[in-house]
Formats: sequence, C-alpha cells, structure tokens
Amino acid sequence: MFKIDLQGKNALVTGASQGIGQAIARQLAQAGARVAVHYSTHIVDVRDYPGLAQAFQADLASPTQTRQLFRQVTEAFGRVDILVNNAGFAVDSPLDLDDDRWLADWQGILAVNLTACGILCREAVRHFQDRGGGRIINIASRAAFRGDVAAYLAYAASKGGMVSLTRSLARAFGKDNIQAFIIAPGFTRTKMAQQFIDLHGEELVLKDIALNRLTEPGDIAPMVAFLASGLADHATGCTIDINAASYVH
Repeated sequence: MFKIDLQGKNALVTGASQGIGQAIARQLAQAGARVAVHYSTHIVDVRDYPGLAQAFQADLASPTQTRQLFRQVTEAFGRVDILVNNAGFAVDSPLDLDDDRWLADWQGILAVNLTACGILCREAVRHFQDRGGGRIINIASRAAFRGDVAAYLAYAASKGGMVSLTRSLARAFGKDNIQAFIIAPGFTRTKMAQQFIDLHGEELVLKDIALNRLTEPGDIAPMVAFLASGLADHATGCTIDINAASYVH
C-alpha cells in the first residue's frame, strides 16, 4: 500500500483548531510529521493527535504576532520544513453597509487571509534558504478563480492574492529548493460553511457541485500531505482544485 512518510519533518499549520486546518494537521501528524497546530481563540487539545503535535496561539490580524508565531515554532522545533497557510475567514459584507463598517470588514479579512499569509511565507522562505529548502502549501479557494457573490468581495480578493503570491514564490525560489503549491477548495462542510447551510439549505449547495455529497475537510487533507511529501515537487506553482467540479479551470 502506498504510504506518505513525513518522518523527521516539522510542519506549521495555521487555523488548525477546527475544520480544514484541523484535518490537515492531523493528517500530517499521522504521516509522521511533528506539527505546530496554530489557533487563534479556540484552544486546541493535541493530546489525542495520532503523532507529535504542539499548540501555538497567535492572532494573525496582528503582524507582530504573526511573525512571532513562526519564530516561536522554529525555536521550539529547531526548524520548519512545511508551512501550510490555511487560516482565513469570511463575513457577509454587502455594499450597502456604511463606509466605515465595509472598510473594516475588508481590512480585517485581508489582514488575516492575505497579509498574515505573506508574512509567514516571507519568514518561511528566509528560513528555508538557510536550511536547504522547504515546502509551502497555501489553501486558497475556487473563489479566487470564479469569483464570489457581492457580499464576499474581500474574501475572493484575499484568495486571489494568495494564488498570485504562491505562484510568485514558486517562480522566484525554486532554485533554492523551495516549492509552493495552491489548493483551491470549494464549498466544504465546516463550521463557517454550516452557517450558510442553515440559512439557505444544503440542497442549494449540492446543486452547485458534480458529486452526491458535500466536500469534507478529510477530502482535502490527504492532498496536502502528498504535496508536503516531496513526491510532487515538479508541480510547484500549480493549483489543485478540490471543489467537486463546481469550478474546473
């Protein structure tokens, strides 16, 4: 049986207290990696992880705390080999909000979804350059390619930025043995998505995909482990759609 082996590798996964991030962190740990499980407000209990894991808290809306997060992990683990930027959020922010509220939503979403990602990628690249390479896997969204509804402009813009950032990293630092990949999930059954389901019904979501069930976090995590393994390094810069054919590009 084919098995991904991440023994001896250290990984940092952001937004790993629940949902997609939690599934990724657990998958990497199961494959043998030592995993830094980042959380913001939902405290993480790593005692039941299938391997070595340690929780780290940081508010990614703060550039200072974001930089400190990477440095705390490297200090605790000695090195980082794999960075997974998964943390992100979206809020319903229609255009008819008052100016200050709409702008606050925009800036808040970009701060966590894109600026923190950029900071962590910068920290990782410099760290990897000193240590012979590493891999970055950024969790974007189908919204980066097909767009989103009007109330989620900031979310779509932030994910589009992640795509361009990742492709640029792949082109700029490949000679340093640094690979960067994008995964673009579609609608996935998470706590954030459940709010939409509760409001509009699951049938509406299922009509938008080609398969018979909604994508789960566990459908995304194995691909992250595969990319982290080094078995797909010549796919650096690529985007992998995991959205049940709701957008294929």
